[in-house]
Amino acid sequence: MPKLVAPTVRLHSAWLEAHQEWGPGLHEDGFGVGPDDEVRSAEGFATWVALLEAESAPKAVAAGRGCTYRWIVEGDRVHGGIVLRHGINDYVLQFGHVGYGIRPSSRRRGLATWALGAILDEARALGLDEVLAVCENDNLASARTIEHHGGVLEALQDTEHGPVRRYRIRTPSVTDRAGQAR
Repeated sequence: MPKLVAPTVRLHSAWLEAHQEWGPGLHEDGFGVGPDDEVRSAEGFATWVALLEAESAPKAVAAGRGCTYRWIVEGDRVHGGIVLRHGINDYVLQFGHVGYGIRPSSRRRGLATWALGAILDEARALGLDEVLAVCENDNLASARTIEHHGGVLEALQDTEHGPVRRYRIRTPSVTDRAGQAR
């Protein structure tokens, strides 16, 4: 059974395996790794994980900035990552509150759909009534994942990275989803 876990140095080898599967230079949405992050060495990885933890710290979240990073893990295998960006800023307006990615060998198992549902619960707990989700126009799997969770297409937009779909997703309360309070 998959779980969402906070980034941890304990999963360095498993995370590197997922990272390498994407291939050099390919974007891995949801992980928060940038082109200048040194993640191969244990020391560099620990530094990077500490940066992710700082962005997820309660103080950053309470201030309406920062991100909640989660890795999609089953056993000791890292399948991908998902991020919930807090607040509204230019980055969120361009790329959305939510970003996720599943390593190629783990796709088509429903992991992105499951992880998005779980992160929407976290968004609701933080007081976000809706989130913006953006995906590449030709990424039909991602569009279906977003639409599965009630994403409403807001616009098709050309960006510096190519055409994208912009969706708004209401973060349902437990009552909205189940028809009764739990």
